[in-house]
Amino acid sequence: MPLRWHLSLLTAAMVLFSMGAMTIVAYMTVSASLTASMDRSMEEKANSLLARTIDPLFVSKLNDEISLFKAYNPDTRISISPPGWQGTHGDVLPVPLELQSVTSGVKVSIQSLGGERLLAAGNEYGAIVVLAQDLSETHQLISALGVVLMAISAAGVFIAIAAGMVTASAGLKPISRLQRAVDHVTRTDELKPIEVEGNDEVANLTRSFNAMLEALQESRTRQTQLVADAGHELKTPLTSMRTNIELLMMLNRQGATGVISEEDRKDLERDVLAQMEELSTLIGDLVDLAREDAPRRELEEVELQEVLETSLERVKRRRPDVSFELKTMPGQVLGDPFALGRAVLNLMDNAAKWSPPEGTVRIRLSEVDEHTFGLTIADSGPGIAPEDRERVFERFYRSISSRSMPGSGLGLSIVKKVVERHGGSISVDESDDGGALMRVTLPGAPENGDRQTTAKDTAVPGAKGRGQVFAQRWMDRNKKDYQ
Repeated sequence: MPLRWHLSLLTAAMVLFSMGAMTIVAYMTVSASLTASMDRSMEEKANSLLARTIDPLFVSKLNDEISLFKAYNPDTRISISPPGWQGTHGDVLPVPLELQSVTSGVKVSIQSLGGERLLAAGNEYGAIVVLAQDLSETHQLISALGVVLMAISAAGVFIAIAAGMVTASAGLKPISRLQRAVDHVTRTDELKPIEVEGNDEVANLTRSFNAMLEALQESRTRQTQLVADAGHELKTPLTSMRTNIELLMMLNRQGATGVISEEDRKDLERDVLAQMEELSTLIGDLVDLAREDAPRRELEEVELQEVLETSLERVKRRRPDVSFELKTMPGQVLGDPFALGRAVLNLMDNAAKWSPPEGTVRIRLSEVDEHTFGLTIADSGPGIAPEDRERVFERFYRSISSRSMPGSGLGLSIVKKVVERHGGSISVDESDDGGALMRVTLPGAPENGDRQTTAKDTAVPGAKGRGQVFAQRWMDRNKKDYQ
């Protein structure tokens, strides 16, 4: 059933209930009022007749008085028993037993009997007057009133249905427009915003729908851009690797005429392995980037010191010719331990890659204030030009000086996403010896009893104890994500 019919029938049901209740109350009220009015009139007449029964002249002309009463009240029967009389005069009407022995005052009994309203009144002198008024006229009046009220109720219900249809159609018009817009999006895949009219709940719903369309369009744009950039970046190493592999295959065929030296062959093989490594790194970075765009994991308390020490262990194995200095302190942040570990590892890898042999990478974790940590990673490389410092966090961006180095241009973009997701910030500066200096701030809480750990050219003390479990969890989790 359409919604407009639901609303119309609901309105009609409410009107029907209200009108029915009003009809019943009005019917009962009018019926009781008419009956009470009749009773008062009959009681006044009975009292008047009782007062006259002590008049000897009235009693002597009793039959004439009864005839005169009926002439003025044709719908009423009457029976009178004067004081001291054993019988009654007039119509044959029943006399209640309680009126046959009245000791003082006037006693009245009223009841409905056989379509008549029967009123009997007696006094202490023994006089009794019984009146019986026909109720057919009253019943007709009450029935007519009931029919009129029922007709009014029925008309009110039909009017309510019509008004409900008009109101529902007018109220649901914006929803119908919203439905057509949704159908248009489904049919054409065009994420076009819907025009907002008014400031009611439907307008707010339309604004929310437009915000959803905008977010969907932005997500689609990011996805399209990522696919395009990834395809462009993957094409270069694949093309180079394919060329080298085809050359090696041609040289290894039987009857090949081309001959190259052993040194050239080894150079080709090293190029193929390097291109495979570059391709693997690029795919890993793309997976990390897609993971950052995926739904967020549940946050937990993360020990920053463990993250730094574990990441440093991994970087030191890759660059044994570079010195590392680590100054850290105990403290926790609420976040994703694997994402934070990946971001810190990317920063350390980047610093180690740009540092020359015998260079030094300086890592320092300090307390900015009671709610913020500051992490700095400085290298001894050529640094980043001021005009490139804002763009290094863009996807696939690589400055002119870095295009000859291996890398995908995604590492710092992933780092920025992780840091900002954890409520922090990252910026680029120049280190004391002219290299690059990465400044990261993260919200967190330092532990009581600050301590510092310094490592230079050796493994970090305590890393194999406290950090080994974290490292194993970090590597196991990443292994599952890549499968």
